[in-house]
Amino acid sequence: MIRRLLEEVLIFLLPFVLFGIYLAIRGRNPRHSAHWEGFVFRLTLGGLVLVILSLVIAGLAGETHRGGYVPPRLENGQVVPGHFQ
Repeated sequence: MIRRLLEEVLIFLLPFVLFGIYLAIRGRNPRHSAHWEGFVFRLTLGGLVLVILSLVIAGLAGETHRGGYVPPRLENGQVVPGHFQ
């Protein structure tokens, strides 16, 4: 779960990182807040759009399970792992 959350945070931050790289290439200091004014809202919107798209794509491309989940159990002293039917 934490891996998925970390992935979404990194996807959200992608527009900010790319804009910082763009500022550095253009010879502007990315740490100076004056260069970010007017762009923060757009970058936030872009990050949210990327996160929503990644969730939709993951939902559409993810593995679907039609049956129910069978939890792990003991059979003849051996642990049988859980699985979907």
